[in-house]
Amino acid sequence: MVLLDHVVRYDDESILCSATSHLRDDNPLRRHGMLHAVCGAEYGAQAAAVHGPLAAETPVRAGQVVLLRGLSWQTVDLGAVEEPLMIHATRLHADSSSTAYRFMITAEDRDIMQGECGIIFR
Repeated sequence: MVLLDHVVRYDDESILCSATSHLRDDNPLRRHGMLHAVCGAEYGAQAAAVHGPLAAETPVRAGQVVLLRGLSWQTVDLGAVEEPLMIHATRLHADSSSTAYRFMITAEDRDIMQGECGIIFR
């Protein structure tokens, strides 16, 4: 399931992606006509997953999200946000066995959702 549309830019520590999949009726995370804001954590995790290989100097192993924390949102339904989502992810930590990112989702100039995710490599 790929939710992101484009990588807008990235550097060694961060990435900015865009997405419009929150507007699709067939979004696989949509339930009962709603895409709850907590699903934004999947958008943030996908941005982190894209950033790893782009910024890595060596091959990156597959990983699994094992931690979400500090999640907060300013809207309940991502599907009600008419503008493209901008997903900003910044690496907080990285070593040979794990990585952590802070992410923020915005639309236009509005904050939509933010949090942190931890990933352990397999």
